[in-house]
Amino acid sequence: MIRRPSIYLPTLFQSFSSSTFTYKTLLFSSSTLIILHDSHSKRTLSPFYNLLPPTQNPNNVVNLISSLLKHKSSHLSLLQSNDIKGILPQLGPHEISRVLLRCQSDHSSALTFFNWVKNDLNITPTVQNYCVILHVLAWSRVFAQAMELLAELIQMVEIEGVCASSNEGIYENLVGCTEDCNWNPVIFDMLVKAYVKVGMVEKGLETFRRNIETCLIPNVIACNCLLSGLSRFNYITQCWEVYEEMGRLGVHRNAYTFNIMTHVLCKDGDTDKVTGFLEKMEEEGFEPDLVTYNTLVNSYCKKRRLEDAFYLYKIMYVRGVMPSLITYTTLMNGLCEEGKVKEAHQLFHQMVHRGIDPDIVSYNTLVCGYCRQGEMQMCRSILYEMIGNRICPDSITCRVIVDGYARDGKLLSALNTVEELKRFRIKIPEEVYDYLVVALCKEGKPFAARSFLRRISEDGYTPKMNTCNKLVESLCEFNNVEEALILKSDMENKSMKVNVAAYRAVIICLCRVKRTVEAEVLLEEIIGSDMLPDVEISRALIKGYCEENKVDKAVSLLKLFAKEFQVYDTESYNAVVKVFCDVGNVTELMEVEDKLLKVGYVPNKLTCRHVIHGLQKAMELDDEILNHSLS
Repeated sequence: MIRRPSIYLPTLFQSFSSSTFTYKTLLFSSSTLIILHDSHSKRTLSPFYNLLPPTQNPNNVVNLISSLLKHKSSHLSLLQSNDIKGILPQLGPHEISRVLLRCQSDHSSALTFFNWVKNDLNITPTVQNYCVILHVLAWSRVFAQAMELLAELIQMVEIEGVCASSNEGIYENLVGCTEDCNWNPVIFDMLVKAYVKVGMVEKGLETFRRNIETCLIPNVIACNCLLSGLSRFNYITQCWEVYEEMGRLGVHRNAYTFNIMTHVLCKDGDTDKVTGFLEKMEEEGFEPDLVTYNTLVNSYCKKRRLEDAFYLYKIMYVRGVMPSLITYTTLMNGLCEEGKVKEAHQLFHQMVHRGIDPDIVSYNTLVCGYCRQGEMQMCRSILYEMIGNRICPDSITCRVIVDGYARDGKLLSALNTVEELKRFRIKIPEEVYDYLVVALCKEGKPFAARSFLRRISEDGYTPKMNTCNKLVESLCEFNNVEEALILKSDMENKSMKVNVAAYRAVIICLCRVKRTVEAEVLLEEIIGSDMLPDVEISRALIKGYCEENKVDKAVSLLKLFAKEFQVYDTESYNAVVKVFCDVGNVTELMEVEDKLLKVGYVPNKLTCRHVIHGLQKAMELDDEILNHSLS
């Protein structure tokens, strides 16, 4: 509980300008309620409204709703009745706060009304409305719901800016509302924790500092929460600032505080300072516990200081702190990182003999260690041991073993292992299936990949889009364009997007097998899908048409790629030139070159060679014609 001596409250109010709020008489006993007087509405309404029936009088909206809320058995039904719908437009932010203030002694009614306004009337409460309900809940010690609303308010104000119309922030409004509300100082500690909870640790630290300036002494739980958040985001200097401030303010630090600071020391990289810190911790009456030792063991292992880590492991037994599964797994991982997998396995057996049951993490640690050393037989042995102990292999286990076999060039063993696991009714993660399909493609086995994909699809597996695209590419590399087109069609039926790489592979393959017209249809699909064709697609199509002696189509595509996509491929350009020159059609070539020059194509040395060859060819043809006519 936060300390609340009477001298702090005047300081709290005086720390803000008098224009924020005014107050009359406060009794400073922590058990005394603040006496409330209804404030008048800020609206200026006609006095003639008082001649209307109560349910139609806008002046009566606060009184009417407050009266309805007293009927506990039918809060919502009364609030949703037609009797008050006529005056609901008069329910503004000021009126909402007044209703909440009248419900201070009944937090359930206040919360019902607040949620009704927010959810049923679709009115976004102001920052002040939120602060009033927060004070009501905190005063009634309904801390869980208060924390939820605090996080919601922070999300709206600080992140989304929904309630940001007020010139004052959350903190100022919380303080301002203390004039009219019964309030519990713990709400200001909760604000620190709420900021940390949503990841805004800087705002949490700022609130912590403001609380101290206002003489609101934080409790150890709020301080520890802030320390944990600062540590998580690597605010090391600020951690020590808060820690020292706790000592200065007389906040009694506990074992959790020291464990957080031990973790901070380890993150700071200064593990050698830990000894002195532990001594100070013991001077204050706190013995290092399991969390402390596990933090240090983990830090030493990460720094590859295994001797120090195992020294602490032995000290734990001396101090009567029994190492846990986390301790053993951390040490095993440290040994595996050093390549000492057999020693890690021995430690694993020691752990089991001491009555600690291994979990999936400890087994995976050994599997990873043996896999890195290429000892796949030991990996399989551990895998079967896991299954025998009713520990189901997870995605990490499967992926590590499959990856190990693939790295050793033993994909068949990986596939067999997967089949064995399926016989044990172990669910194979889809990412492992995707990995295997892609691995088969990379090894140049697209037909095996396609067959494997069909088989596992019967079990309900749906491949990822990238996996299918990779398989399409691989099939085309081996000229199996029909199978690639079927797979492409399947993808489209399942609303999977065929990427440019897959389109490119199919187009190149179609052109290679003299099906350039079909390839051009795919070009139209690419353009229609808002994708951009590249140089390789351009080259495949143009060369395809050139090889089929459809030079007009090739020229047309050269222009299209240049004008629409700024793709200029000299190799494609020279392929077109060569077709004209091979038949000695230099006259038409000159006309085509003029057109191509206008769209940006520039001849090079190879173009000149082709033209010279074309001129020679033309001269030879002329001589043949002349000789034929003379004969």
